[in-house]
Amino acid sequence: MNLKKFNAYALSIVIGTALISSCGDKNQQQQQAGAAQQAPQLAVLTVSETDANLESAIPATLEGENDVEIRPQVTGFLTKVLVDNGQRVSKGQTLFTIDAVQLQAAVDQAEAAVAVAQANVNTAKTNAENNKILLDKNIISSSAYQTSVDGLNAAKAQLSQAQAALVSAKKNLSYTNVTAPVAGIIGTIPFKEGTLVSPSTLLTTLSNNSDMIAYFSLNEKTLIELTDNGRRTLRQAIDSLPEVSLQLATGNVYPYKGKITAISGVIDPATGSAQAKAIFPNPDGMLHSGNTGNILMPVIHNATIEIPQNATYEVQDMKFVYVVGDSAIVHSRPITIAPQNDGKNYIVTSGLQPGDVIVTEGVGITVQDGMKINPKK
Repeated sequence: MNLKKFNAYALSIVIGTALISSCGDKNQQQQQAGAAQQAPQLAVLTVSETDANLESAIPATLEGENDVEIRPQVTGFLTKVLVDNGQRVSKGQTLFTIDAVQLQAAVDQAEAAVAVAQANVNTAKTNAENNKILLDKNIISSSAYQTSVDGLNAAKAQLSQAQAALVSAKKNLSYTNVTAPVAGIIGTIPFKEGTLVSPSTLLTTLSNNSDMIAYFSLNEKTLIELTDNGRRTLRQAIDSLPEVSLQLATGNVYPYKGKITAISGVIDPATGSAQAKAIFPNPDGMLHSGNTGNILMPVIHNATIEIPQNATYEVQDMKFVYVVGDSAIVHSRPITIAPQNDGKNYIVTSGLQPGDVIVTEGVGITVQDGMKINPKK
């Protein structure tokens, strides 16, 4: 090979090597640019401490302030049913009437007995007065006079007995009109006119629902927290509690606030909880005995970390978040949360520190452990 050919061959090798190197650098740059373009842009949040005010939902059942069983006080046949199921009645209103024929006859008989007893008293009184005159004139003995006085006293006793029987007969007659002892709402009426009833018969239940009582349970841990580990009494804890709300079975929140008025000081060993009650006003009659719902108790968390629920995902009943690390690489981290939440946020009790950055977008969908992201705040 002559010198010219050798130089031309060497030049072509140099040029080819340069071209290959140039293409390699360009491919590497394109790959790096593509990798940068492939990193998804996702929203992140820098966590910090704050005060959170959440509500704890506790199942509750409602009863009228005073649910009264309506029972007749005499035996007889129902002659009239004057109310319907669910009707609102006022105190003293007649609800049922019972056949009064026999009881009216008893009243008439008692009145007649009173009249006879009164006549006997009048006769005995006249006799005693006359004997007193005769005694003063020494016409009769003192023992004869005393006998007439004793007769007068016996007649008066019989009169009192007859009058008491009359009062009782009239009272029994009044029981034929079964009236409402309180204002409220009529419950179910299982009997019709013509039914034989007695004092053991439950005619209906009258619910005095001007105020409603919500019964619910508080666990042992909550009781300890309320009493500040025993540093204050249960009564002091109740007095310091804020008003509570009532979530109805429809999911709506009742428009009137309630107040917790009592908490049992005894914990049921079977359930580990104590019964409590809250009273809610019911001016519109919206609430009824037997309603169910949830008591919403405010719970204040001071200096705590609050994060959106959509920033978490769950694996085997454990909560996790994705924490953004160096080079925008995300890593999965387990957290624990408080039992209370408002349906949108969680209170983190462990697993995160102020200043940690977590992913709040695409969690459980696109984000994976070890993925590089393009953080968006």
